[in-house]
Amino acid sequence: MSEGLVKRSMPALLLSAMAVLFAALPAGAQFTAEELALRPAWEETLRTAKIISSEEIPQGVTKPLRLCLEEGGVTTYCAWKNASGWLHGYWEGWEYEIAAYRLDELLGLNMVPPAVEREFGGEKGALSYWVEHRYSYLQIMEQGIAIPAEAQRAVDDQKYLMRAWDSLVANDDRNQQNILFTADWRTILIDHSRAFRSTKEYRERLVFGHNGLKTSAEGRPWLIRRVPRAFFERLKTLDFAAIRAAVGPYLKDNEIRAVLERRDLLLRDIEETAREQGEAAVIYER
Repeated sequence: MSEGLVKRSMPALLLSAMAVLFAALPAGAQFTAEELALRPAWEETLRTAKIISSEEIPQGVTKPLRLCLEEGGVTTYCAWKNASGWLHGYWEGWEYEIAAYRLDELLGLNMVPPAVEREFGGEKGALSYWVEHRYSYLQIMEQGIAIPAEAQRAVDDQKYLMRAWDSLVANDDRNQQNILFTADWRTILIDHSRAFRSTKEYRERLVFGHNGLKTSAEGRPWLIRRVPRAFFERLKTLDFAAIRAAVGPYLKDNEIRAVLERRDLLLRDIEETAREQGEAAVIYER
């Protein structure tokens, strides 16, 4: 997954204005200000550019395809997924890829690549940008790649933010292949077709946290040790109408209600950690 995102040209004045806007995003975006400014153009490319080739991606059980788009002589690589229903013991939904992108955007996290609905081969699916990155977490582990000391704190912050995100959307399929790192150690999260669980288990417990569904091999919880204050405050403002407006038809009403129930659990979990460790150590300014 080494092909890069194609950057479209924009007037310098507009780009500068957008950069100022996105620099103020609440949680500290993982896509750069320039990339965020170009996001509407990327979405339009995903929706309308001509598909000139496709090939299977040799990993994952959902059998995604890598599509090559062409527009104005510029090619762009994307991932297309149409997994739906029960597959290998998991409930899959391509719609969740789009819902994850839109909810991530609403929260100002900007860790999830742009995704839109697009037909291919006569079937509907989610088309996502193929993210430019240097490593997956799997490569870091397998190759023993050291995270530079100057990037360690930021990478740790992103790890805990990822845990908060996956807990909110009930994504228990986070693995070493779908955590990506850019050359400057920003974190990008892909693959959300197993997110947005709405069964009782995922409404009463978070994926991570003090009472999380996932624990270490020794049975210790994987805690959400710290989050940006702006993200914490943004969580408090989430309501049904805001989520519905953001995700459109890609989540059902009961799935949105499940998000809100987990939002309450997540806020309580963060507050519990803040009581234990001190608020300043857990809810930080960005």
